[in-house]
Amino acid sequence: MRKLIGLFAACLALSAGAAMADEVGKVGVDWVGNDIMVDAIKDPKVDGVTCHVAHFDRSIIDRLHKGNWFEDPSDSSISCRQTGPITIGDIDMSEGGEEVFKQGLSLIWKKQVVNRIYDKKNETLVYLSHSRQVQNGSAKMSITTVPLYGQNVVWTKGKPQ
Repeated sequence: MRKLIGLFAACLALSAGAAMADEVGKVGVDWVGNDIMVDAIKDPKVDGVTCHVAHFDRSIIDRLHKGNWFEDPSDSSISCRQTGPITIGDIDMSEGGEEVFKQGLSLIWKKQVVNRIYDKKNETLVYLSHSRQVQNGSAKMSITTVPLYGQNVVWTKGKPQ
């Protein structure tokens, strides 16, 4: 089931031009096969920044036992760090920022999303992990920052003034 959902999410991500995740860890949390997955995500418009996102992957046994077969929980955690020289491309400077990653948490409607927001005043990249749903949106979110102050950052379109 997870592979089918993952394939569907990968197709959507490719069509949207979003970043792809590389699975770097998988921790079993119980005897029925539920896992916490840890993925590494490179920001497609900011070289030198890698985000690690942890999310829950429900097992087939858990899905059959509890019903709600086609979705994983909205919970996620994110941490982003500088992992090389930072080069910033043409990023969205609006208040809502820009979606840099998404993957399916359900067969169709529920997505785990990572948005990047540039905090110009504090020279910081803000990354927000949350879920997006058609209705009954979730307040579950996680946030991390990558400070740019004092760093040797290359802006391909010039540093915003």
